[in-house]
Amino acid sequence: MPRPSKIDYYLDIADSVLKRGTCLRRNYGAVIVKNDQIVSTGYTGSPRGMPNCIDVKECKREKKGIESSSNYELCNSVHAEMNAIIHASREAMLGGVLYLSAGDAKTNEIIDAEPCKMCKKLIINAGIKEVIAKTKDGNINIFNVEDWIRKGFIFPK
Repeated sequence: MPRPSKIDYYLDIADSVLKRGTCLRRNYGAVIVKNDQIVSTGYTGSPRGMPNCIDVKECKREKKGIESSSNYELCNSVHAEMNAIIHASREAMLGGVLYLSAGDAKTNEIIDAEPCKMCKKLIINAGIKEVIAKTKDGNINIFNVEDWIRKGFIFPK
Protein backbone atom coordinates (compact mmCIF):
# COMPACT_ATOMS: atom_id res chain seq x y z
CA MET A 1 0.00 0.00 0.00
CA PRO A 2 1.50 3.37 -0.99
CA ARG A 3 2.19 5.90 1.72
CA PRO A 4 -0.34 8.77 1.61
CA SER A 5 0.81 12.33 1.06
CA LYS A 6 0.61 14.69 4.05
CA ILE A 7 -2.48 16.33 2.56
CA ASP A 8 -4.21 12.97 2.10
CA TYR A 9 -3.16 11.94 5.61
CA TYR A 10 -4.72 15.00 7.26
CA LEU A 11 -7.82 14.86 5.05
CA ASP A 12 -8.27 11.20 6.00
CA ILE A 13 -8.18 12.26 9.64
CA ALA A 14 -10.78 14.96 8.86
CA ASP A 15 -12.93 12.21 7.27
CA SER A 16 -12.73 10.24 10.52
CA VAL A 17 -13.51 13.28 12.64
CA LEU A 18 -16.63 14.12 10.60
CA LYS A 19 -18.08 10.71 11.51
CA ARG A 20 -18.56 12.01 15.07
CA GLY A 21 -20.86 14.76 13.75
CA THR A 22 -24.41 14.90 15.05
CA CYS A 23 -26.16 16.95 12.36
CA LEU A 24 -28.99 15.36 10.41
CA ARG A 25 -28.10 17.28 7.21
CA ARG A 26 -24.35 17.69 6.80
CA ASN A 27 -21.36 16.85 8.93
CA TYR A 28 -17.92 18.36 8.69
CA GLY A 29 -14.59 17.32 10.12
CA ALA A 30 -11.85 19.88 10.71
CA VAL A 31 -8.20 19.33 11.59
CA ILE A 32 -5.88 22.25 12.37
CA VAL A 33 -2.21 21.53 11.72
CA LYS A 34 0.85 23.66 12.36
CA ASN A 35 4.45 22.61 11.71
CA ASP A 36 3.24 19.12 10.80
CA GLN A 37 1.59 18.66 14.20
CA ILE A 38 -2.14 18.37 14.86
CA VAL A 39 -3.21 21.30 17.00
CA SER A 40 -6.94 20.62 17.23
CA THR A 41 -9.88 18.81 15.67
CA GLY A 42 -13.57 19.60 15.50
CA TYR A 43 -16.80 18.16 14.19
CA THR A 44 -20.34 19.44 13.73
CA GLY A 45 -22.41 19.11 16.88
CA SER A 46 -24.57 20.77 19.51
CA PRO A 47 -22.93 22.81 22.28
CA ARG A 48 -21.82 20.77 25.29
CA GLY A 49 -24.70 19.63 27.44
CA MET A 50 -27.36 20.36 24.82
CA PRO A 51 -29.23 17.58 23.02
CA ASN A 52 -27.86 16.57 19.63
CA CYS A 53 -30.13 16.60 16.59
CA ILE A 54 -29.45 12.90 15.91
CA ASP A 55 -30.60 12.09 19.44
CA VAL A 56 -33.85 14.08 19.29
CA LYS A 57 -34.26 12.99 15.64
CA GLU A 58 -35.19 16.48 14.51
CA CYS A 59 -33.54 19.29 12.58
CA LYS A 60 -35.15 22.63 13.36
CA ARG A 61 -34.03 24.15 10.07
CA GLU A 62 -35.29 21.20 8.04
CA LYS A 63 -38.60 21.24 9.91
CA LYS A 64 -39.03 24.91 8.97
CA GLY A 65 -37.99 24.32 5.34
CA ILE A 66 -34.88 26.49 5.62
CA GLU A 67 -32.41 26.08 2.76
CA SER A 68 -28.87 24.94 3.26
CA SER A 69 -26.33 27.74 3.78
CA SER A 70 -28.82 30.15 5.33
CA ASN A 71 -30.18 31.12 8.73
CA TYR A 72 -27.42 29.41 10.69
CA GLU A 73 -28.61 31.17 13.83
CA LEU A 74 -31.59 28.78 13.86
CA CYS A 75 -29.31 25.73 13.96
CA ASN A 76 -28.37 23.94 17.18
CA SER A 77 -24.99 22.83 15.83
CA VAL A 78 -21.60 24.41 16.22
CA HIS A 79 -19.64 24.04 12.97
CA ALA A 80 -16.57 21.79 12.84
CA GLU A 81 -14.25 24.70 12.05
CA MET A 82 -15.61 26.63 15.04
CA ASN A 83 -15.13 23.67 17.37
CA ALA A 84 -11.55 23.14 16.19
CA ILE A 85 -10.76 26.85 16.67
CA ILE A 86 -12.44 27.01 20.09
CA HIS A 87 -10.25 24.15 21.35
CA ALA A 88 -6.90 25.68 20.40
CA SER A 89 -4.93 28.75 21.38
CA ARG A 90 -4.47 31.44 18.75
CA GLU A 91 -0.72 31.12 19.10
CA ALA A 92 -0.93 27.42 18.23
CA MET A 93 -3.01 28.20 15.11
CA LEU A 94 -1.09 31.22 13.77
CA GLY A 95 0.17 30.33 10.31
CA GLY A 96 -1.44 26.90 10.48
CA VAL A 97 -3.53 24.96 7.98
CA LEU A 98 -7.11 23.81 8.47
CA TYR A 99 -8.01 20.56 6.69
CA LEU A 100 -11.72 20.14 6.01
CA SER A 101 -13.94 17.28 4.90
CA ALA A 102 -17.74 17.15 4.62
CA GLY A 103 -20.36 14.47 4.26
CA ASP A 104 -24.07 14.23 3.62
CA ALA A 105 -25.67 12.89 6.82
CA LYS A 106 -28.42 11.03 4.96
CA THR A 107 -26.31 9.28 2.29
CA ASN A 108 -22.90 9.27 4.05
CA GLU A 109 -21.36 10.46 0.77
CA ILE A 110 -18.47 12.91 0.78
CA ILE A 111 -19.57 16.32 -0.49
CA ASP A 112 -17.65 19.45 -1.44
CA ALA A 113 -16.30 21.10 1.70
CA GLU A 114 -15.98 24.86 2.05
CA PRO A 115 -16.27 27.04 5.14
CA CYS A 116 -19.36 29.23 5.43
CA LYS A 117 -18.93 33.01 5.79
CA MET A 118 -19.31 32.78 9.54
CA CYS A 119 -16.50 30.21 9.77
CA LYS A 120 -14.34 32.19 7.33
CA LYS A 121 -14.42 35.12 9.76
CA LEU A 122 -13.30 32.87 12.60
CA ILE A 123 -10.56 31.30 10.47
CA ILE A 124 -9.26 34.76 9.59
CA ASN A 125 -9.20 35.84 13.25
CA ALA A 126 -7.55 32.59 14.32
CA GLY A 127 -4.59 33.41 12.08
CA ILE A 128 -4.92 30.28 9.97
CA LYS A 129 -3.19 30.84 6.62
CA GLU A 130 -4.77 28.16 4.45
CA VAL A 131 -7.75 25.83 4.24
CA ILE A 132 -7.39 22.56 2.35
CA ALA A 133 -10.81 21.12 1.61
CA LYS A 134 -11.85 17.82 0.10
CA THR A 135 -14.23 17.71 -2.86
CA LYS A 136 -16.81 15.03 -3.62
CA ASP A 137 -14.77 13.80 -6.59
CA GLY A 138 -11.72 13.19 -4.41
CA ASN A 139 -9.84 16.32 -5.41
CA ILE A 140 -8.92 19.20 -3.13
CA ASN A 141 -9.52 22.93 -3.04
CA ILE A 142 -6.87 25.08 -1.45
CA PHE A 143 -8.14 28.38 -0.06
CA ASN A 144 -5.60 31.07 0.76
CA VAL A 145 -7.08 32.96 3.71
CA GLU A 146 -5.32 36.15 2.64
CA ASP A 147 -7.37 36.02 -0.60
CA TRP A 148 -10.61 36.11 1.45
CA ILE A 149 -9.37 39.25 3.17
CA ARG A 150 -8.25 40.92 -0.08
CA LYS A 151 -11.45 40.06 -1.92
CA GLY A 152 -13.64 41.34 0.89
CA PHE A 153 -15.77 38.19 0.85
CA ILE A 154 -18.09 39.48 3.59
CA PHE A 155 -18.66 42.97 2.28
CA PRO A 156 -17.68 42.90 -1.41
CA LYS A 157 -16.06 46.10 -2.63
